[in-house]
Amino acid sequence: MNNNVTTDSTLPSERQAGVCLHLTSLPGQFGIGEIGDAAIAFVDSMVRMNLRVWQFLPTGPTAYGDSPYQPLSTFANNEMLIDIATLTRESMVTSDEADSLRHLPAGHVDYGELVPLKKRILERVAGRFRSLATSAAKAEFDGFVEQHNSVWLHDYALYRVIKRLHKELPWLDWQTEYAQRDEKALRKIETDYGREIEDIKIIQSLFDRQWRRLHEYAADHGVILFGDLPIYIALDSADAWANRDLLCLENNGKPSHVAGVPPDYFSEHGQLWGNPVYDWHAHAATGYRWWIDRMRAAAAFSDIVRIDHFRGFEAYWSVPAAASTAQTGKWEPGPGDAIFDALRQQLEHLPIVAEDLGVITPEVEALRDRHQIPGMKVLQFEVGNDDFDLAWIHDNCVCYTGTHDNDTTAGWFAGSPDDQRSHAEILKTRKKVLEMTNGSPKTIHADLFKLACSTEARLAIAPMQDFLGLGSDARLNTPGTLGNNWRWRLTAEQLTPGIMASVADNIGTSGRSRSD
Repeated sequence: MNNNVTTDSTLPSERQAGVCLHLTSLPGQFGIGEIGDAAIAFVDSMVRMNLRVWQFLPTGPTAYGDSPYQPLSTFANNEMLIDIATLTRESMVTSDEADSLRHLPAGHVDYGELVPLKKRILERVAGRFRSLATSAAKAEFDGFVEQHNSVWLHDYALYRVIKRLHKELPWLDWQTEYAQRDEKALRKIETDYGREIEDIKIIQSLFDRQWRRLHEYAADHGVILFGDLPIYIALDSADAWANRDLLCLENNGKPSHVAGVPPDYFSEHGQLWGNPVYDWHAHAATGYRWWIDRMRAAAAFSDIVRIDHFRGFEAYWSVPAAASTAQTGKWEPGPGDAIFDALRQQLEHLPIVAEDLGVITPEVEALRDRHQIPGMKVLQFEVGNDDFDLAWIHDNCVCYTGTHDNDTTAGWFAGSPDDQRSHAEILKTRKKVLEMTNGSPKTIHADLFKLACSTEARLAIAPMQDFLGLGSDARLNTPGTLGNNWRWRLTAEQLTPGIMASVADNIGTSGRSRSD
């Protein structure tokens, strides 16, 4: 564990500043952000900018829609993030193969073209690993398999192979013997497709090796890695396929109830996410073993972990699966204290931050506070409130300008075409934020971050787009929409020495300088 995180608190003991930049958004020449050279270089840039915490989104393998919040596994990692340059230096990728990716755009991710190209390259890499890897590398792979096979790795590899045999259809649409995990059918897959199963395990081990290098480099340079964990899992995932008894599923595998949120100011029909909800009684009967495994893996992967939709642990909105909107749902009790008590008994440290945005009840706040879990404050949501006071933002929280689900600060200030606020509300918010920051429209991105830094929050974070002052065209995600999300990328030319010096100076004057 990074020694910048104290054992009695999730957040750094001193007030610090950080950046949110998803790994896919890193610059690079191979079509998508990768966890090798570009990530190492970004850590160096963070040091120059006085930033101490790097927050990123979930790193699981994505599917249709490319959302990191609907991964095919909560344990596996996205092979698209594996660094091609590192594999080229290790003679695992040829120069021609690397060149085949260089025509891809630098400013955004073209998933449709990237994924099949890089998959073919990685399949060849797995084959070369068998013949080219050193005995030490093969021993490292054997150790990786031994450590993870029984918890998730073998089920994940089986799932991906069978899914490929069914033309990538969801597991509910597979032949019955595979969907229902018939032992004889699975053993035949293991026999007939043993090489393909091992390929997937090799690729996951390569990600793990590259990630450990990045994690160690970040720790050596005083940078804390801040990951993200969706509370729910996707129905079409290895986790759901292998752990049906932990979810509210019918005998045919279809969910009886799905997750969402009730109607609110932003949505008159609520939000219907479609994820299966947990059978919390089944989890309790196992002592929350699956969650302990999940959190142990997340805590080993990064130094801090944000849990998305924390309020679902106190009570969750359960909607009948046949419903067309979330309006017909109802609140059901979550596991409450029991799950956190179980996690604390099994894990040395519980380094989590609660995503506690939206309509949060006193019961949710009490659950969070009983376990001393930091929460979140997002200035784009807060400053428009008539009675907002900076004193609301206490020390045990993370204060953001905006998150990956928000418009950029410049876009939010201007009011983009799809803004849900009325024109009058936008004008009112502009006036209020200019008064609070004593800033200007031209510098509002920096002014709002200075405001975040001025709070008592031990950690202030802005998305990379806000440090650059980018507009709505650099937005990463617009909730409730399909297409054109999760695509934005930073380019090497954007992060100039002047911008880095300006960010470092602003953080220095805020009293949040790095203390190395």
